[in-house]
Amino acid sequence: MRAIPATRDENLRGAALMMAAMVAFILNDTLLKTLSGEVPVLQAVFVRGLFAVVLIGGLAAYRGETRLRALPPRDRWRGILRALAEVGATICFLTALFAMPIANVTAIMLASPMVLTMIGATLLGESVGWRRWSAIFAGFAGVLLIVKPGTEAFNYASLWAVGAIFFVCIRDLATRRLSPSTPSVLISLITAVAITILGGLAVLIEGWAPMQAAHVGRLALAALFVFAGYTLSVMTMRVGDMGFVTPFRYTMLIWALLLGWAVFGDTPGPLTLAGAGLVVCAGVYSFLRAGRAVG
Repeated sequence: MRAIPATRDENLRGAALMMAAMVAFILNDTLLKTLSGEVPVLQAVFVRGLFAVVLIGGLAAYRGETRLRALPPRDRWRGILRALAEVGATICFLTALFAMPIANVTAIMLASPMVLTMIGATLLGESVGWRRWSAIFAGFAGVLLIVKPGTEAFNYASLWAVGAIFFVCIRDLATRRLSPSTPSVLISLITAVAITILGGLAVLIEGWAPMQAAHVGRLALAALFVFAGYTLSVMTMRVGDMGFVTPFRYTMLIWALLLGWAVFGDTPGPLTLAGAGLVVCAGVYSFLRAGRAVG
């Protein structure tokens, strides 16, 4: 977080960058979902990972942040843990994405900050007041409305999305423990390499499924959007106040709804829309309360 409060123009620029980052991430998800039924999940992870490693590795080399030995020993293990958690999150998320409407998966994943807050309160002793606990429970109620357990509308793929939240929380907790001096680009490169290796091992075991040039092109474009999303996210935190710009991350759901309808013909039902609204409102409220440092 910035030590000096940002100006109005800086906050507005930060909000615009955050919204642009969310567009980039959701375009990546959309491109990957278009490959459902055409390219195996882990093969898609491998091919996209190759492009991502080149892009992130190029940025790391440009900034002179490619030396793994420069990391403190503790950060090396934390970086590895973070990478493994990202691998698990990627597998769970893409498995859910290939089998569910993109808006449903996105809405469930937006509950991850609330889960992280709950973990911080119960396991790490962080202060969380009754208002934020209420927001957390409201967010979980929203997730239940989307998942619809025990009904005919229940989709087992939603459990993969819930599993992705679990791994995302491990990833974020490991990230919190990294030293401030640890280059974020290098950590991202380690993560990209780990995910690509996993996809490569899966391809070796399962065999290579034939791919068309259009498939490779979409995966290359998806990697470019991931890279853009990461870069824009970093720029966001260097421009505006975190308390102002972070809630704009929830604009991702708007784009997920629009692209889900325009590209895949998905029309969310009333319960799904209500659940998504609960998740977004609870997440924004919880973050704003945290910014006041009163729970």
